[in-house]
Amino acid sequence: MRRSGMSVFRSTRVTAVTSVLAAVLAGSALYAAGAATADNSVPRSDKEIPNLTTVESKIKAYYGDTVTNGEHYASADSSYAHQLAGIEAKAHTYLEHKVRGHHGAAKPAIVLDVDDTTLLTYNYELEVGFNYTPASSDTYIRTRTMKPVFGMPKLVNWAADHGITVFYVTGRPEAQRAPSAANLAAAGYKPAADATHFFLKNPANPPAYLPCGATCSTVGYKSGTRAHIESLGYDIVANFGDQYSDLSGGHADKGFKLPNPMYYLP
Repeated sequence: MRRSGMSVFRSTRVTAVTSVLAAVLAGSALYAAGAATADNSVPRSDKEIPNLTTVESKIKAYYGDTVTNGEHYASADSSYAHQLAGIEAKAHTYLEHKVRGHHGAAKPAIVLDVDDTTLLTYNYELEVGFNYTPASSDTYIRTRTMKPVFGMPKLVNWAADHGITVFYVTGRPEAQRAPSAANLAAAGYKPAADATHFFLKNPANPPAYLPCGATCSTVGYKSGTRAHIESLGYDIVANFGDQYSDLSGGHADKGFKLPNPMYYLP
């Protein structure tokens, strides 16, 4: 289910309760030259590995975990929400500048990932114990409604109201188009996630504009889709994602990385 949450990508996902967040908590550097890479080094001692229960507890504390009728929710006054607000404030200022100073024939646009960029997967992650599977993700997407990522509907709707075209580019499979589009609308996103503005992964019938076809990596799929959007006459002024693989590969004026300590997608 991830914002790049297609099953073909999920097979390589690294959860926060394994190497990625563990390395963060241990003070290791996960990112070089602005791009994230998973820390796959083999620990020489158990002392190099944070306690799994402690890692999960830190994730819950960061999101301000609250439980209602067995459902886990992030809190609007959590560290997560406050960090998002800071990023979104900078994005809003940037977009205001772009709206005022936009020139040229290309139409301004923004591109948004879905999972943990527009829709929050926190409850799903807690429900499955951070153990993503394509089957559990598919069931959740088809039967549940995810909450929006704090502040993102307001930012996205403002952009649309000021002449910026909104595109959603997700790694979710094509088969999840209908429930995903319905969830985006229910979460308060006014720009329609219709066939023209919503791109999903389709390895069985990949579009001709993707040179990598059915074998695309996350970066290849997302950057290739952005290149296609540009070819339609748009200038992608901003690209939003919770993974560095959402933002890599060019074809956007600026990228905004949203926080997500729950998993890593190369």
